[in-house]
Amino acid sequence: MKRNHMNMNSRERVIAVVNRKIPDRIPKDLSWGLCPALEKEFQKRTGKTDYYEYFDLDVRMLDFAPTKIERDFSQYFKGRDTEYGFTVDEWGVGRGKSTDNSLHFEHIISPLKNCMSEMEAENFPLPDFLEPYRHAHFKSDVEKFHKKNLAVCGMLVQTIFEKAWAVRGFEETMIDMLTSPEAISILFDRITELRIQQAKILVESGIDILMLGDDVGMQTGMLIGADTWRQFLKPRLARIIKTATSLRPGLPIFYHSCGNPGEIIPDLIEIGVTILNPIQPECFNLQEVKEKYGDRLAFWGGISAQTNLSFGTPEQVKQEVKYCIETLGKNGGYFIGPNHVVEPEVPWENLEAFFEAVEEYGRYEK
Repeated sequence: MKRNHMNMNSRERVIAVVNRKIPDRIPKDLSWGLCPALEKEFQKRTGKTDYYEYFDLDVRMLDFAPTKIERDFSQYFKGRDTEYGFTVDEWGVGRGKSTDNSLHFEHIISPLKNCMSEMEAENFPLPDFLEPYRHAHFKSDVEKFHKKNLAVCGMLVQTIFEKAWAVRGFEETMIDMLTSPEAISILFDRITELRIQQAKILVESGIDILMLGDDVGMQTGMLIGADTWRQFLKPRLARIIKTATSLRPGLPIFYHSCGNPGEIIPDLIEIGVTILNPIQPECFNLQEVKEKYGDRLAFWGGISAQTNLSFGTPEQVKQEVKYCIETLGKNGGYFIGPNHVVEPEVPWENLEAFFEAVEEYGRYEK
């Protein structure tokens, strides 16, 4: 593979790739990070605490600071608050944790599961992201990361759909969209307006990439009907993207959906998405998706967390890395990483093999 530039720094490398150019080498990431158990394993084996720095990852994430407001949502959880480690987040969503705290998975307990009228959809309290203390650190953090030649991603994943169904309930949201859309549309609109304002704040802080996304795919296709997605989610997502790119034309827009959202990829391109994540190899033919969309999309991810990384040998991990780089990385436009959080099943040796293979196979020829 031939490259156009030599000795890029991380930010230059990432910006080249997300604009579908050829960098000096493939940038790397750990997607959504290490699960708690592997983070402890990392600290034990390395004596370090920052795996972004240790593994020389090319990006840093910018997110809103924790809320200082304590709201009482107890009325929504009477009799449903008995799970181990029960907490309520700032969205008013109850969460039960695994008993050993080793997993990132949580049981979601939706506050409006039993009932959501139009009035409740209008009045249910949403987080205070727009308060200055939630984003006062943005510009200084962006400047700090840029001085280190790192690219900065503004985090707005779980943009609309996932937050709405966490509040309303998954099955209830699916049914609402088909049988009684008035109340769920109000909730969708309120979350969209909040995300628009958050996107403005992130873009104005100087981020390099805006990260959006909702899990709307499953292994075999769309999780919700494509027409339903086009009716309820596409126009709202388009408004967020239009706001961001009007403030900064050409801003790379990242979209995440687990599974196979292949049916809506043309729609995502139409509304301004320029980066697709995570490109699960269980769901896509990597060569076909590269050939079909590689002139309009950059790809981020590609390494299966379901197969080789978790249950294969280090050599199998290396061969998968090699294949992804040769396929998705052909002519640039590829940012490599696991397609999910790195879970407890992943042996340390496989994690090391991933990074060794990226170093071995991820450099473009001069």
